[in-house]
Amino acid sequence: MVFNKIKEFVAPVDEDEDEGEELQFTGREVQPVSTYESKQTNLNNISKNTQMVMFEPRSFEQAEEIARHLKQTRGCIINLHRLQREYAQRTIDFLSGVVFALDGTIQKVGHNVIFCAPRNVGVEGNISLDKGEDE
Repeated sequence: MVFNKIKEFVAPVDEDEDEGEELQFTGREVQPVSTYESKQTNLNNISKNTQMVMFEPRSFEQAEEIARHLKQTRGCIINLHRLQREYAQRTIDFLSGVVFALDGTIQKVGHNVIFCAPRNVGVEGNISLDKGEDE
């Protein structure tokens, strides 16, 4: 019994390892705790030289190149349809961390398509992903 507790402490079982699930992406932004942390982007102050880059990665290793563009304040549209499901999820997880570190945003804009925006790129509006939803 004590051995099992030590074993669970040293090597915990990952309960999130369900192989039959779809890619998990909440699309929710983290809400700041106080208004001090809230950083609003004024669309009038955005540079006319804001650049967007589109990617269609064929391997997880290309996520590093996407991260470099985000660090250089370029928005990125990433189509993940050519990646296997587990590599697509790893790419989303990695880019979510990059975007969080850069105080940016990440949004799902279509089936297997995400948009990553650094802090200097303002994002407005919503895209309905439900097929039956009418406006």
